[in-house]
Amino acid sequence: MGIPVTLIPGDGIGPSIAEATVRVLEASGAPIEWDLQLAGLAALMQHHDPMPETTLESIRRTRVALKGPLETPIGEGYRSVNVALRTTFDLYANVRPAHVVVRGGRFDKVDIVLVRENTEGLYVGFEHFIKIGDDPRAAAESLALITRAGSERVIRYAFEYARLHDRHKVTLVHKANILKFSQGLFLEVGRQIAAEYEPQGIVFEDKIVDAMAMNLVLRPEQFDVIVTTNLFGDILSDEISGLVGGLGLAPGANIGRHAAIFEAVHGTAPDLAGKGVANPGALIFAACMMLDHLRDGARADRIRTALETTIREGVCVTRDLGGTASTIEFTDAVIAELRANETRAPVAGVAIAR
Repeated sequence: MGIPVTLIPGDGIGPSIAEATVRVLEASGAPIEWDLQLAGLAALMQHHDPMPETTLESIRRTRVALKGPLETPIGEGYRSVNVALRTTFDLYANVRPAHVVVRGGRFDKVDIVLVRENTEGLYVGFEHFIKIGDDPRAAAESLALITRAGSERVIRYAFEYARLHDRHKVTLVHKANILKFSQGLFLEVGRQIAAEYEPQGIVFEDKIVDAMAMNLVLRPEQFDVIVTTNLFGDILSDEISGLVGGLGLAPGANIGRHAAIFEAVHGTAPDLAGKGVANPGALIFAACMMLDHLRDGARADRIRTALETTIREGVCVTRDLGGTASTIEFTDAVIAELRANETRAPVAGVAIAR
């Protein structure tokens, strides 16, 4: 019996890249038992709810989900279905790795993992209009919530990630020079935790977010693990993805104590839906992160190698990677590369990380 995993294909190009990813995982021999569920626009059309209880119950049961991009229906009660999923399962750490696949450019040495606080900050949605005179919408106010407990768990996660993955520097990004209390609290907690890890050889530095944005363009190779608050992480993670070729190859993991959801971080690309030309690379990379989480790192590495080799060779790649291949043709090429490089030794069993 396989490991149960909730599969949410998503909207737009989601179903096609999810199908491609499942094919690659099956070709690798990954012992996964998929539980197909819906969310977003597809769920609204079928269940009249963008986040059905059946989907939530599946994630509660499996505690692991692989998710394609979701479209949040307008006027249906959720600011974002993605944010609602993170909040529902308290997925406090958003992990976004980025490294160069096709070398030969300015950013060849980029290998960064950004850890973003995923449940607090401005995205908690504490906002309202302010009436001035006769105008009830004369001004709007949004409140950013930063807690000591929330800061501590995500910063500690970043340091633990660095320790477990043999990385040697953590950079905390903030705006404490202006936002003395909220961002100041995040920085204060970071310095306290950094002192615990200093004897283990992990270097700590902090940078103001605007300076960080500049440094990522000028010398991104100096950064290793980055940890920051929700809004800053949202923006900087896309900037980092741009350094290595864009969102087409950008995976993400949303990690909590009781569940983990892995995803392609790009959008639904409705203009490409149904045309069979979407690049499934981001979701395949996300599936590799999921396998790492399930303690099946050897298989994850084999899939990554096959995917990256296929992209570097450039013979059969999708149009966003400079080729003309369809989603199916690209997936076939990745599977062929995977099988060509497989050893005859049996793959060890895996144990799910609960």
